[in-house]
Amino acid sequence: MSVDLLGVAAAGMDAERAALDVAARNVAAAEAAGPEGSYLRDVPEFRVTRGAGGTTISFAGTRSEAGTNVDILTEMLAVMNASRAYESNAAVFDAGKTLAERTIELGRITP
Repeated sequence: MSVDLLGVAAAGMDAERAALDVAARNVAAAEAAGPEGSYLRDVPEFRVTRGAGGTTISFAGTRSEAGTNVDILTEMLAVMNASRAYESNAAVFDAGKTLAERTIELGRITP
């Protein structure tokens, strides 16, 4: 069994960056609409792909959430969740990079 640790973590970081972009667009559109305006909230959707290199997640687009307007508090929670998930993926990527570097070093040391 092989796991593409760096690829899986990078895909997760890409997906969470896209989720942050969606939250930022929601806030910007709500602010542009003003206090009396309305704007449908976009919700990010993700696709899970299982393969030989592991399970990856990718951004699949957005869908409008019917019957709701953008709420700043909801968007801030979405930003916090996406930010934490991004940081977790970045930590996994960093650990994978360190593991790869040490493996290369071991290959150089042993004859």
